[in-house]
Amino acid sequence: MLKSPVTETQITHGDRLWLYLVVGLVMIFLVVPCILVIPMSFSAGEYLEFPPRELSLRWYRAFLGSPEWLGALWTSIKVAVPVTLIATALGTAAAWGMHRRYGPVFSLTRGLYMLPMLVPLILIAVGVFFVYAKIGLNGTLAGLIIAHSMLALPFVLVAVGNGLTSFDMDQHKVARSLGASEFVAFFTVTLPQIRISILSGAVFAFVTSFDEVVIALYISSGENETLTRRMFSNIRDQVDPTVAAVSSLLVGVVIISMALFLVLRKEDA
Repeated sequence: MLKSPVTETQITHGDRLWLYLVVGLVMIFLVVPCILVIPMSFSAGEYLEFPPRELSLRWYRAFLGSPEWLGALWTSIKVAVPVTLIATALGTAAAWGMHRRYGPVFSLTRGLYMLPMLVPLILIAVGVFFVYAKIGLNGTLAGLIIAHSMLALPFVLVAVGNGLTSFDMDQHKVARSLGASEFVAFFTVTLPQIRISILSGAVFAFVTSFDEVVIALYISSGENETLTRRMFSNIRDQVDPTVAAVSSLLVGVVIISMALFLVLRKEDA
């Protein structure tokens, strides 16, 4: 594994050892905080502590038995699902349109689509709050769906755009030359070949909406309070391990979703 190079230009695993070490340290830095929250969620104490002195399912029962927590979870789902559908449809259409056009106008258009990923989220939240205050969308599901769709759209655009770079456009052109309309050619020839990229964009859109908290702090309230906003309020006001239990469940959902996505991708390949 760490053998000498066969040729002068070959790079061995020994040469890459420093890179493996850096990647390993970065992985530990990113993963350990997510792992630590899981044993903390099984604590029987009144406060967050690691390691827990006693193990209990107390805080999972508190979450599942709380109308406030379950109501916030249901709100997040009611927002994330339509956001996924809207952002995936619009992002796919935008990626397809910009993939087939070149020039400064379309480069500028792509840059505008990417702005929600580049502008600090707090600035977007403040701007959305003041716009919604004038049109009466603060505290509504529709307002959350529109704002989260704006945030999720760039992720779909990037994912689908990357998929289109490896797509052979000649196949689409052949379908068009044989009499298929643009709509039919896209859905029968192009879409089946980039469906994994579209699925990736949809997953990113759902996670973006479900995990978003900054905009939710400004425009989500009352019956339309999202799960992440309630988690933030819990940390600020009470700091009990219920938030650790919720975080552990969310980590589990993300892991299962990614595992299913990888399985589907492997079967597709």
